[in-house]
Amino acid sequence: MTAEGGRVVKLVLFDCDGTLVDSQHGIVASMVDAFGAEGLVAPVRSSILGVVGLSLEIAVARLMPAGSDLDRVDRMAEAYKEAFRSRRLRKEHAEPLYEGMRETVEALAARGDVLLGVATGKSRRGLDAVLEREGLTHHFATLQTADTNPSKPNPAMILTAMDETSVGPDDTVMIGDTSFDIEMALGAGVLPMGVGWGYHPSQDLRAAGAKIVAADHRELNAALDRFLLPISS
Repeated sequence: MTAEGGRVVKLVLFDCDGTLVDSQHGIVASMVDAFGAEGLVAPVRSSILGVVGLSLEIAVARLMPAGSDLDRVDRMAEAYKEAFRSRRLRKEHAEPLYEGMRETVEALAARGDVLLGVATGKSRRGLDAVLEREGLTHHFATLQTADTNPSKPNPAMILTAMDETSVGPDDTVMIGDTSFDIEMALGAGVLPMGVGWGYHPSQDLRAAGAKIVAADHRELNAALDRFLLPISS
């Protein structure tokens, strides 16, 4: 896709949890609640954060004891949703944007040669709540969630985002904090870029194939500057 003036338009896709916002406290607490509702001992925090990014039912199934039946998985997924919805209404609930990410999104959105999107394992309802709360919804041209796509690392979210924006794989980058994001990017043939402040260790992202793992928003911005063509004056 080309912008006015003949510039090539790039598509920058972000994961949400662990990349744009730090939602780990609510995720872990809600998963503990879901396990408790079934009379089970919850996994340790690191195990719960290790499945963030997957569609909810798949994440729950990975955390449950081997041989658990599908009905129990479904009950626990519903219990998780209810727990998270309840926690979101509490005054102390927080899903803050990571340092510098608002500025990164706003700077990219102001360019004439960039389209922005989200590819997340969150529900559309959950994603909308985050973006509306932060006043960022209008910056994104495509929003891909687990409601209408297969779970990461299936590349469907990225493929659909490219189709909706008419941007090809050579001009698309996927930014995420988990190996699922990196594997999804590679499956779609786009540039895989990791961030080191999220829920999977940086070495896991590199092992999965990330071309760069940014330690902070400044390193991310520098990497994006190298990916994006300068705006013609």
